[in-house]
Amino acid sequence: MPVLVEAGWGGLVQYPWSITWTDITDRVDLVQGVTIARGASDELSETQPGTATMTLDNQDGWLTPGNPASGYYPYVRKNAPIRVSIAHYPARTGASPWQGAQLVDDFSTALDTSLWVTRTGTNATVGGRLRTTDTPGVAAGVRTAQSWILKDSAISARLVTPPTAGASSAATARMTVHSTTAGTRLVWLLDRVAGTLQARNEVGSADATPTTITFSPIDHLWLRIRETSGITVWETSPDGWDWTIRRSITTPAWVSTPQATALELSAQRTGGTAGYVEWDSVGAQIRPRFWGMVNEFPVEWEGLASSVSISATDLFKRLNRLPALRSMLGMEVLTVDTLTGAYSFPAAYFPLSEPADSTAAGDVIGRGAGALASTQVGAGGSLTFGDEGVPETGETCLTLTPASATAGRYLVGDLGLQTAADFTTWNVHTQAWIKTSTAGRAILGMHDVILDNQLVLALNGSGVLTVETTQDGSPLTIGTSSSGNLADGAWHHIVYDGSLHRVYVDGVPVSGTLVGTSTQNIRTLYIGGYRSARMFSGQIAHVSLHLANGPVGSVYAASSDARTGFAGESADWRVERLARYAGLSSVTIHGDTHDPIASQGPGGTGVMARLREVEATESGRLYAERDYYGLAYQSRDVRYNPTSDEEVFAVAYADLEPGTQFADDDQKLVNEVEAARPGGATQTVNAPNSIFAFGTYPQQLNILKTSDNSVLDAAYWLVSRYANPAPELREVPIEAYTMPDYLSILDADISSYFTVYDLPTQAPTAEARVTVEGYTETIRENSHEITFRTSASTTDSVWILGDPDYSQLDQTTRLAY
Repeated sequence: MPVLVEAGWGGLVQYPWSITWTDITDRVDLVQGVTIARGASDELSETQPGTATMTLDNQDGWLTPGNPASGYYPYVRKNAPIRVSIAHYPARTGASPWQGAQLVDDFSTALDTSLWVTRTGTNATVGGRLRTTDTPGVAAGVRTAQSWILKDSAISARLVTPPTAGASSAATARMTVHSTTAGTRLVWLLDRVAGTLQARNEVGSADATPTTITFSPIDHLWLRIRETSGITVWETSPDGWDWTIRRSITTPAWVSTPQATALELSAQRTGGTAGYVEWDSVGAQIRPRFWGMVNEFPVEWEGLASSVSISATDLFKRLNRLPALRSMLGMEVLTVDTLTGAYSFPAAYFPLSEPADSTAAGDVIGRGAGALASTQVGAGGSLTFGDEGVPETGETCLTLTPASATAGRYLVGDLGLQTAADFTTWNVHTQAWIKTSTAGRAILGMHDVILDNQLVLALNGSGVLTVETTQDGSPLTIGTSSSGNLADGAWHHIVYDGSLHRVYVDGVPVSGTLVGTSTQNIRTLYIGGYRSARMFSGQIAHVSLHLANGPVGSVYAASSDARTGFAGESADWRVERLARYAGLSSVTIHGDTHDPIASQGPGGTGVMARLREVEATESGRLYAERDYYGLAYQSRDVRYNPTSDEEVFAVAYADLEPGTQFADDDQKLVNEVEAARPGGATQTVNAPNSIFAFGTYPQQLNILKTSDNSVLDAAYWLVSRYANPAPELREVPIEAYTMPDYLSILDADISSYFTVYDLPTQAPTAEARVTVEGYTETIRENSHEITFRTSASTTDSVWILGDPDYSQLDQTTRLAY
């Protein structure tokens, strides 16, 4: 089959590296086919969530949700991961010996004995796979003739079902490329008892220095041996597309000569319970088409024949349904531990942004910390919520107004048993934001139930930050920083690194290693004073406790820039930051032009809305990857000045399917733009000649630029491209499967270029270079119809002085920005 459909039963899309994939291709109805839609309708529209639809055979009931008899139970459920790829098998051409890449077999029919000329033990094709029975004491497998050249080529296979240990002292599977000399060979050797995978270069049936790695059935699903430019490499892949080199050597002489080689796929065990090893997809060239999650499993019948017609959606589905983000400051607290490079996590986080009528503050981490209650000390004073908090957060804070240093209110609460237990294993790191004009007060403090372990962050009589600790009940040891006076009426970000006993203020270290001790079993937390004394006067916000196995305070300190909403950071950094807020570990940035972005500090909107703001500001492109659970962002310069060598393919008009047409309308026409940025000027750019010819076609542009000049540049960029759009091909339908450039066509993705040439004489031009905006494809047996949605590539041509193609300003190009 040309298509490979895999389900990640029991897997979670947000942890893609942990998913074990099950091949369900044999269930796919290839008469109806698999239909995938991806990208945008045109360059002015947003990319939409990618979708895949297909009908699966359910005659055995295994795809019925909740069916305990299903081999997939209980994981046939909504949001199950799914991925779709094309498995292309190159045709064998010429005479023997052939290139190794032409050694292919999908095992979809009976075992091809003309290919696998030597067979030992029991081998058969079962369910579209080669199944080799590994009976104890019996070597089994299949081997080709010496007909394949590895030089400048590759040989690969998918190890679908590895051997089981089965109480044996040895259970192995091998993929071997044999030379003409017995015992001289290149080997992938899986030892399931030892749990290892070895890349071996054997001479005399031995390799004294093999490369050995711990076997992972997820990461090492695909195995390949490849030779290129005098180097031979052993590679593994979780999907047949993204390969990792595990070993490389100077190519042996027998490979570079080149010698004709043979491939052997084999299995063997010494004892225990007999089982089997399954191989598939020998020589398959994989092209990912879709990665997402199944929306539903609707069971239906036609007579007594049962099927499930599923739809699936890519990463955008998950991003669109995430809850609204907190402020950027709040999201930094919640996600910054992913950047520490150590084992660290937030143990408790009190934003202190409760409504004005609140009398307690809550933790938002959920590891068992209790609420902090407003507690009276002495007589007088007040504690209130709801006052304006840290700038660029849109959030409120806690305000403390004591009657004196020993009379007023503060917050006190129990951090819980789990946090106390965690304190015995990891060091505490503390963050807080403060604003005060009163020195000599405690910001926060904590202790265990018997006061042996205590930690206090305070300002001394000069307003200088101090750290006070004890771990044996003795008087507190005071470590004094070089912070200067923090009682200056301004907001300050304070970080205490419990590993190094170092403090940071406003992102900068203000001490070396302070005198201090580590604390354990902490249960009680005070905010705004400590143990009925040193009552804090001022505002406190965003108090968090993090636990880590190393010194990571400098990472937390970088969150200080949240007070500006990270205004001025480049667009690529902003995209990566927002992706982190969404829990994404994979973000690919394409392009080099990334302007500064204004603040997105306050919370209240979803991560997709914020990513779209960056995309619109930069005239970029945002989309979900089709090969992984990841996000891709393209800057506008990705599309600048396409050249022939950047084209993924070219196609003659005669090879297109019916329905090709040039469009020349006012759908994209924009000749007047009113543009603005937060806190900046509102400016207008227009194209008088276009307005005179066509009338006014206005557009509003509200973007997150950091200067009025950059807003003006963005407005000019829009008008210069669309004041009079040229005729263009907006859809290009291709039956790709029969094309000689099939794989190149499959490589075309969002913002790729290709040319349609030899257009009819009535066309505006003899050939047209187009940019891919999206596509819809339907994959059937021996058919792959793709309709590309395209735009004219010349729309993104920019002026270059003296260039033969791109030097005619305002004719074929415009100024880049």
